[in-house]
Amino acid sequence: MPKLKTHRGAAKRFRRTKNGSFKRQKAYARHLKSSKSPKRLRNLRKATLIAPQEIARIRKLLPYS
Repeated sequence: MPKLKTHRGAAKRFRRTKNGSFKRQKAYARHLKSSKSPKRLRNLRKATLIAPQEIARIRKLLPYS
């Protein structure tokens, strides 16, 4: 059986955690920052976990992570 290819776009966006979940950065933090509150921008800096419903899809994209 041939080796599986890693989805390069997903590899740049998601990292595997030690317990098998995946972490990601939050959206809406790239531009138009002046209209967002400092508290909102501070919270957008923190990484968060992928929703449990999405983990199976991400595992297929990242077979060796």
